Amino acid sequence: MDLKNGSVVTEFILQGFSVAWKLQIVFFVTFSLIYGATVLGNVLIMVTVTCSSTLHSPMYFLLGNLSFLDMCLSTVTTPKMIRDLLTEHKTISIWGCMAQMFFMHLFGGAEMSLLIAMAVDRYVAICKPLHYKTIMSHRVLTGFLLLSWVIGLIHTTSQMVFTVGLPFCGPNVLDSFFCDLPLVIKLACTETYILELLVIVNSGLLSLLCFILLLISYVVMLVTIWKHSSSASSKALSTLSAHITVVTLFFGPAIFIYAFPFNGYSVDKFLSMFYSIITPLLNPIIYTLRNQEMKAAIKRLSIYKNIISKYLNNINFLMYKIHD
Repeated sequence: MDLKNGSVVTEFILQGFSVAWKLQIVFFVTFSLIYGATVLGNVLIMVTVTCSSTLHSPMYFLLGNLSFLDMCLSTVTTPKMIRDLLTEHKTISIWGCMAQMFFMHLFGGAEMSLLIAMAVDRYVAICKPLHYKTIMSHRVLTGFLLLSWVIGLIHTTSQMVFTVGLPFCGPNVLDSFFCDLPLVIKLACTETYILELLVIVNSGLLSLLCFILLLISYVVMLVTIWKHSSSASSKALSTLSAHITVVTLFFGPAIFIYAFPFNGYSVDKFLSMFYSIITPLLNPIIYTLRNQEMKAAIKRLSIYKNIISKYLNNINFLMYKIHD
């Protein structure tokens, strides 16, 4: 059904934070800083991986793409939420809502697939180290990257193709900071049981299944590491612990939100905020603080920056003297 002709609802009201005005100002400053740190942190990882020759390996290639997806996922919802903190009427058009849900599940599905690819990379590095370079070739990495985007597109399209045609003719208040499928579907003026099952299977059970498979693979890798007592094993364990932390932060809230999405838990609002705002900030922190190679590469970049800055200052000084 065409939204314009089949619905009297043209916009949704986002309740967000129902708190005093002064507290909303505090939230505005806090989330602005968080979003700024998220963008800067993920851009720093992407630039470091691209510019540092020591990081031109499959693991860091996937890490750089994970940072890009984290930044995109946060950008879909956070700027709108920050702006709404300064407005009295927090609304979003129905097409803006649909676009927000589409891109949120696109980037979320792609990131889910990329985390699986990163687990495969670590499995090969730990369990089959002699064949690592052969297996994790540039062609395989490109295939992983393209596959993650294709899976993300299929994941979001398979849900949005049915959601876009829903008629909305009654309540239009969403108890959230942004649009998400379970909340929007509940407002439709039609029977949505089949679509609710689709959301549970496509988002909830799929996330749970992927999380369980990832945990099993990490257990296998931990057992393999435990059998080796060396500095290389210690380094692998540190890297693996960072991966496990990131996977838990990503899949944990997603499973809770989408595996049981229509029970109306009030905690879902805060889990959604954690999933879309806090996790994209924590990922670069986890990978930089627990990775010695990444920290060393960032330090080298800062040194080069200082050298280039001094070089440019000297050139400007010489040009000034010549001009005089």
